[in-house]
Amino acid sequence: MKTILIPTDFSANATHAAEYGYYLARQLKANVILCNAFVIPVEMPQANLVAWPMYEYDAIIESCENDIKKLKEHLEKNNTESFVPPLKCINEPGALQDVVTELVNREKADLIVMGAHGASGLSGFILGNHSRRMIDYTTRPLLIVPDDVKPLPVKKIAFASDFKNVADDLGHIYNLISIAKQLNAEILLTYVFDEKQHSKGFEKYLDEMLVELSNKANYPKIYYRLIKSRSVETGLDWLCDHGQVDMLAMVHRPHNFLDKILKGSHTQKMANRISLPLLVFPAN
Repeated sequence: MKTILIPTDFSANATHAAEYGYYLARQLKANVILCNAFVIPVEMPQANLVAWPMYEYDAIIESCENDIKKLKEHLEKNNTESFVPPLKCINEPGALQDVVTELVNREKADLIVMGAHGASGLSGFILGNHSRRMIDYTTRPLLIVPDDVKPLPVKKIAFASDFKNVADDLGHIYNLISIAKQLNAEILLTYVFDEKQHSKGFEKYLDEMLVELSNKANYPKIYYRLIKSRSVETGLDWLCDHGQVDMLAMVHRPHNFLDKILKGSHTQKMANRISLPLLVFPAN
């Protein structure tokens, strides 16, 4: 892990996510890039658009530069750790998704960290439009940070999956192992099932996969847990509340259970119940 990209709009929620991301960068000994995407004033009005005087353009840039400088100073103050992450500030015109995509490629960012806040002010899986779009379109691992999570050492990361795309899952698990090694954290492979899905053959398969992972990655701190539940969201809710984990990792694929939780009718049920950072891997 070399570079963490932290988008911000300077809101309280985004600042909290930046604090968490900066703390994580100290643990991972990674560089940090703070970025802000701002709207470009238009010279001529178009359909459904309001023209902005061009003299306001300089004022917007100056305001953004002042805000991002203050955030940088806020993150760096009282830093008594042996490693101080190099911190770079970037203001770019354009939509957030486009700016982040450009910077990820240009700066070779390994991880994106952003807040989970939405217009409603709810945390958990009630996400704002920016968070949802980033989950859908990110090409790098994306860490969504709820408003109430404290920057603390990550000791255990749960990787939840239905394990129907084994080859893809294994690639992301190896990626997660590289992060966990730097954090000296355990990895808990988690499968939520109901009575109809359970089989001894699947447990044997997980045992064999665990041995393969541990041997190939040379990392013994990998375990698995089967959670019996009537629904995935209830099982994940129990895991986050009682599993003593510090971070939940999942792969986002169209129509998988993370997609259903984020966008389907389960979203309201999960609101304000999951308070862990959510690490989302984009499907290959």
